[in-house]
Amino acid sequence: MTTHGTLALESQPPRARLRPSRLVWALTATYFVSRAGGVARTFLVLYLTQERQLSPTTAGAVIAAVGVGDIGSQLLGGWLGDRIGRRHTMLVGFLGTAVALVALGSAETMPASFAAAIGVGLMAELFRPAGSAAVADLPAQERVRAFGFLFWVANLGFTVSTVAAGVLVQQGYGILFWINAAASVLAALIVWRHVPETRPPRPKATRRALLPVLLRDPVMLAMAAIHVVYFATFLQTFSTLPLIMAGDGHSSGTYGAVLALNGIVIVVVQPIAVRLLDGRDRASVLAVSMLLAGVGGGLGAVVHSAGGHAGAVFVWTLGQIGIAVMFGATFADLAPADLRGRYMGVASTTWSLGAVLGPLLGTALLDHAGRTALWAACSAAGLALFAAQHAVAPALRRRTHTIETKETHQ
Repeated sequence: MTTHGTLALESQPPRARLRPSRLVWALTATYFVSRAGGVARTFLVLYLTQERQLSPTTAGAVIAAVGVGDIGSQLLGGWLGDRIGRRHTMLVGFLGTAVALVALGSAETMPASFAAAIGVGLMAELFRPAGSAAVADLPAQERVRAFGFLFWVANLGFTVSTVAAGVLVQQGYGILFWINAAASVLAALIVWRHVPETRPPRPKATRRALLPVLLRDPVMLAMAAIHVVYFATFLQTFSTLPLIMAGDGHSSGTYGAVLALNGIVIVVVQPIAVRLLDGRDRASVLAVSMLLAGVGGGLGAVVHSAGGHAGAVFVWTLGQIGIAVMFGATFADLAPADLRGRYMGVASTTWSLGAVLGPLLGTALLDHAGRTALWAACSAAGLALFAAQHAVAPALRRRTHTIETKETHQ
C-alpha cells in the first residue's frame, strides 16, 4: 500500500477505515496459502530421525530450537506490528521464512541445523501476532467470528498440507522444504497486494512500554501461564505422537492421514462451534476445552491401532476447537489499544514456549519412562488446566466485561 493510501485510510473513521470484509478475506487467502504449503514442519521430526538419522532426543532439541525462534518471533512480531505496521511485519516474516526453510533443508551439520531451525521459528511466526493484531483492530463484537473463521481456514490449509505431504514425502523429504518456501513467497505476495494496514495511529508522546503494563496485569499473566502449559501438552502431536505411531509400526503416510483427520474435524465442526460458542462464558469454554485436550492425549497410553490413534485425535481436536474459538478474542479483549500488537505477541508467545517445552519434556519422558508415563502426564495436565482456568475465571469475566463496556461507550 502506498504512503498516500495509508494516510487516506488513517483520515477515515475507524469502522470505515478497517473494512472488515476486505481485511478478513485478504487474511483468509494468506492463512490458507501459508498453511496449505506448510508441509515441512509437520514431518520435521521424521525427517530428522529417518533421513538425518538423529536420535529422538536430538531431533526434539532441533524442534525445540524452532520453538526458541518462535519465542523471539512472537515478541518481535508484536513489537514490529505496533511500530512498522501489521502489513509490513507479515511481509518480513513470510519472505524470511522462505530463506530459512531452504537453509534448514540444506543444512548438513548440527550447528547449521540448529541455526536454521532458530531462523525458521524466528521468521515463520512473525505473521501470527501481526495478523492477530489486525483482527483485534476490528470492533469487539466482530472478533470472535473473525478469529474463528481464520482458524477454520488455517486448518483447512493444514488438512491440505498433511495429505499432500504424506504423498510428496514418498519422493523424499527435500521437496517439502522447497514447496514450503514457495508457499511463503506466495503468501507474501498476497499480503503485498491485498492486505490493508489497520494499525490505529498513535502519537509518539502516548507510547508506553509493554513490560511495566504487563507486570501490573495479573489476569494477562495468569492466562499466559495457563496457555503455556496447554500448548506444551497439545504440541506432543508434532513431537512424540509420530514417534509413538512409528513404534507401533505405522508409516509416515498413516501419521499424515491421522493428522488430516484433525483438520477435517475442524473444517466440519468449527463453523458450528463458532455459532454455538459465540456469547458463551469464555473461561468455561476454555476450561472444558483444555480438559478434552488432556484426556485426548491420555488416550494414547492405551491405543496402538491407527483407528485408536484417530479416536484420540478426535477427542483432543474438540478441545483444540474450543481453545481456538476463544483464544484470540479473549486476549484481544485484554489488550490496551496502544499495546495491542505486543499483547497479541505475548499471547502468541505462549504457543512458542509450549513448542520449546513440549518437545524437550515429551521426548525425554518418552525415552526414559515410556509412552504410558508420557500420556498419563498429558491427562494430568488436562485436569490441572481445567482447575486453573476455573480459578482465574472470575477475574477474567470482570476484566472482559469492563473492557467491552468501555468500547461500547467509545
